[in-house]
Amino acid sequence: MHSAGVAIFLPMALAIVMLGLGMTLTVRDFRRVWEVPQAAIVALVLQILVLPAICFGLILIFDLAPPLAVGMMLLAASPGGTVANLFSHLAGGSVALNVTLTAINSVLGMITLPIWVDLSVAYFMGDETNIGLQPAKTLQVFMIVLIPVAVGMWVHQRFPRFTERARRALRVASTIILALVIVGALAGNHQILLDHLVSIGSAALLLSTISLALGYWIPKLVRIDHTQAIASAFEIGIHNATIAITVASLLDDPDIAVPPAVYGVLMYIPAGAFCYAFMRRKQRTEMPRTGGAPRASL
Repeated sequence: MHSAGVAIFLPMALAIVMLGLGMTLTVRDFRRVWEVPQAAIVALVLQILVLPAICFGLILIFDLAPPLAVGMMLLAASPGGTVANLFSHLAGGSVALNVTLTAINSVLGMITLPIWVDLSVAYFMGDETNIGLQPAKTLQVFMIVLIPVAVGMWVHQRFPRFTERARRALRVASTIILALVIVGALAGNHQILLDHLVSIGSAALLLSTISLALGYWIPKLVRIDHTQAIASAFEIGIHNATIAITVASLLDDPDIAVPPAVYGVLMYIPAGAFCYAFMRRKQRTEMPRTGGAPRASL
């Protein structure tokens, strides 16, 4: 993708994606966190603190080049993607919790993401002082992400019938946009992708798999409901690659966008496997016993 095209297309693409997200949210989704505080707190701590630490470990294990390391950290610090809601629904998770976590993460991420990005740039690319999310760029990301969400929520409240009709079209548009963003990022950085395909792909797959596993088992260990644990798994295990790639485009080094783009493709493999496993478990628990009543769903 040429730099001029990136500067125009990526912000527009992300704004459309976030507008679609906003049209699925209400003020109640933000308030719902008080109804399930334990589940929300555990998921948010995993998302904001634990995953970046795990990602840092993967970067050291695979000895990624500095721009790729920053790209991985940017990805880990990005909020969950809206695709998580679909996977959670198919797997029998609490979609209401997914929506709540997505809403909270989208706001908190605008505070925590610049912090993680600047720390990563300072650690991995310390001598390159021209790279980083300066206040003006942070404000730009804030406006691209949160203003469309707010507009979408306002449209949802004022014109609910229109919102219901528009949601499907926006969902399709968001999917197409994500595909175009990923293809553009990979095509524009094909050489570094070829040079580091194994290490980037392995790190992205492991990050996704570990995120999904921790997102499910940590809530289960603290006795959080099974459906809420599923929601947590997909919310933590599926990151918003569009946000990560858009932020990467502001950092003056195109190689930073490669890990989020690779992740945007590969995340569907572990996410699909986890979803299938949860669906199979749900089918088994709902299967009627011989000569008895159906089992209650977990």
